[in-house]
Amino acid sequence: MASTAHRSHRLAMRRTAIAATAALGLSIDMFTIGAAPAQAASWPTPTGSQAVTKTIGVSGTEDYGMVRLYGSGDLGTGGQDEDQAPLLELADGAVLKNVIIGAPAADGIHCLGSCTLQNVWWEDVGEDAAAFKGPSSSAVYTVTGGGARKASDKVFPFNGAGTLRVTQFQVEDFGKLVRSCGNCKTQYRRTIFVSDVDVAAPGKAIVGINQNYGDTATLSRIRIHGDSSKKIKPCVRYEGNDDGDEPAEIGSGPDGTYCRYSSSDQLRLTHR
Repeated sequence: MASTAHRSHRLAMRRTAIAATAALGLSIDMFTIGAAPAQAASWPTPTGSQAVTKTIGVSGTEDYGMVRLYGSGDLGTGGQDEDQAPLLELADGAVLKNVIIGAPAADGIHCLGSCTLQNVWWEDVGEDAAAFKGPSSSAVYTVTGGGARKASDKVFPFNGAGTLRVTQFQVEDFGKLVRSCGNCKTQYRRTIFVSDVDVAAPGKAIVGINQNYGDTATLSRIRIHGDSSKKIKPCVRYEGNDDGDEPAEIGSGPDGTYCRYSSSDQLRLTHR
């Protein structure tokens, strides 16, 4: 049996850890038992600001060193127009690192093919944060780290073909984190993976996919905060179309085929 002094020491150590966690603005609820998820990072402070009046083309690797980019002139409306130009347009294979997208954000970032977004933050999402548009079924879009907030609709619209992976991301005050395009003129089968992500209410859905086109979404280690009434749906299935009509929702929740997460994964979708 542990001595009284030893038990007191352990209790003091636990209280110290809890206090340190609280000081960082974190919640014990962010941690998932049986896994090792990343802690939600605090929002970064920009090292400087740069106005963008014309879409910046990116090829190769571009590291902004945590500079804030914001729209100005024709890119400075901050509206919800579907036809807005992006602040940044990434060529196939481009890598974008360490940048903050401020407001107004126009149409955020467009990926024309495979791309990697690493530690990219959206302070106030405009129409979309990043749209993935590559037509190849072998395209791979990777979002690692970073976060987005204040997205009235979609954070990541998946309009092209291929595979999208979102990991170690955080999102708050949003419509849908990832949405496979429900009514694009050209439709594809899309594969989506979302893992190790912190989601804060309000929000509507983490992923929306088109069942009739064979889309799949695999979710794991999702932590949902501030949603005790469970209004945020982890995975929603739609009947997509290519004629521009609003797609019909046909179901939600894990089904083992299209919305893929096991009963144990479902328990990890922790609502707090």
